[in-house]
Amino acid sequence: MNTLTSNNWILSLGTFLPIAGVIVMMFIPKQEEALIKGVAILTAAATLVVGIVTLCLFKYNHADLQQFAVSTSWIKPIRATYTIGLDGISLPLYILSMVITLLVMIYSWNHVPEPGNPKAFFALMLVLQVGMAGTFIAQDLILFFVFFEVVLLPMYFMIGVWGGENRQYASLKFFLYTMFGSALMLVSFIALFIVTKGNTDPNGSFAFTWFEAHGSGIATNTAVWIFAGMFIGFAVKVPMFPFHTWLPDAHTQAPTQGSVILAAILLKLGTYGFVRIALPFLPQAAVKWAPFIGLLAVIGIIYGALGCLAQTDMKRLIAFSSVAHMGFVMLGIATLTPLGVNAAIFGMVAHGLITGMLFFIAGSVKDRYHTLEIRRLTGLLKQMPKLGWILGFCAMASLGLPSLAGFWGEFPAILSAYNPLHGEGLPFGGLSLPAFRTYMVVAAIGTVLAAGYLLWLYQRTAFGEPNPEFVVDTHLAHSAGAAANPHDDEHVDIHDVGIYEWIAWTPLLVGIVVLGVYPQLLFKVTDPAVTHLLGVFGGK
Repeated sequence: MNTLTSNNWILSLGTFLPIAGVIVMMFIPKQEEALIKGVAILTAAATLVVGIVTLCLFKYNHADLQQFAVSTSWIKPIRATYTIGLDGISLPLYILSMVITLLVMIYSWNHVPEPGNPKAFFALMLVLQVGMAGTFIAQDLILFFVFFEVVLLPMYFMIGVWGGENRQYASLKFFLYTMFGSALMLVSFIALFIVTKGNTDPNGSFAFTWFEAHGSGIATNTAVWIFAGMFIGFAVKVPMFPFHTWLPDAHTQAPTQGSVILAAILLKLGTYGFVRIALPFLPQAAVKWAPFIGLLAVIGIIYGALGCLAQTDMKRLIAFSSVAHMGFVMLGIATLTPLGVNAAIFGMVAHGLITGMLFFIAGSVKDRYHTLEIRRLTGLLKQMPKLGWILGFCAMASLGLPSLAGFWGEFPAILSAYNPLHGEGLPFGGLSLPAFRTYMVVAAIGTVLAAGYLLWLYQRTAFGEPNPEFVVDTHLAHSAGAAANPHDDEHVDIHDVGIYEWIAWTPLLVGIVVLGVYPQLLFKVTDPAVTHLLGVFGGK
């Protein structure tokens, strides 16, 4: 098996280039912090350049997965292949992973968390990038699983070493939850391989093309059970209610960089797995599971919103908002329609931009105030007006304000629930209109609650007079060198947005506006691939 194209190198280069940076950093003494940071940022930038070249070479009128495709033997005894490819579904997330990694590294130039070990910290972020990008291009179940798991250890160490006071608990919980889900997912992959006779057919393999050709012929009861294992594996990663409990702890204890990467990219590995693997490989089971997935999605929307209203910590509130927002993504996927799945992919990208920005802001707030207790954070607009306005902008985007990116992830997902996959003559049956229209109403109520908790957060932190606890004469403090003296008051260095923050945040802020004003920029990339992928259901 060996299918190559003229650009077969570009996906492998874009995925594994960060490893070259890690190797170079291994030979740099850890005392050379500036050189280590420079190598890491240069590597991430070079990786993004490869991604931009990929964007330029990509043929946007092609729906299939054969662009930049490579398919060659990898582990012969188990019939695993090194098969990779890119289409309109994976392209936005593949590029987003590169953008987020570079911006996080730029932000980290003067925000390396304690204990300060930039060499290990930046190396782990580069390894994370390999796992994230590889997951989005993998076209073989074993290869997908390997990349899917590569992200686990770097994030475990980022939380466990550089996290907050309860970092050991949060990192262990994150590790055990995701490993449990991944174990069931792997069992399902193996079961799918066996029931499609991939182990006995001379042409059988773990490549996606094998399961696309043979998955629909599996007995429905068997498919439903295999789908169950995939569902748990992907749902834990999303995370869906009730598998979400690791997320608030992980976000709260993770360093800012870990929270941004976790929210912007890692949660999308689960939703992407549903779209790329579970739906097209087991369409008969997807139809059976879809009402249950939709139900859990809307429960997650309401539960996440109510959880936000109960929080006293800014970062934990943003974490619970991710549970709600990913509920909209899963609702779109559950409709099994092009509108719903397109909305889900748009929602993944929009959530990555918006919630990534919110965690950036939370990290900068904590750097200045050394607390994220909402009741102690008041008057941001007076003390740090630029940061206060950016927080307001991101809050509006997160609640789904029209003309900003968040709107186009939520509104079409809600609309798609009005008309899910249904009708006569569908090969695997259809979905219940009353159930999904009920889900639509519940999800719409969730948008009202989202406005409530986000405006409540913004009102309490940005409006009013600054907390006297944090009011200092910054001119005198800086002229006396107070901010630079570790023995002085830790709260005196309250300053507005810095240069590295501007560089890291501006692309995300611009992306939120551009996708909000011109959503077709993303929809025209995803729609051909989504329509092709959902053709297995025989509906519209």
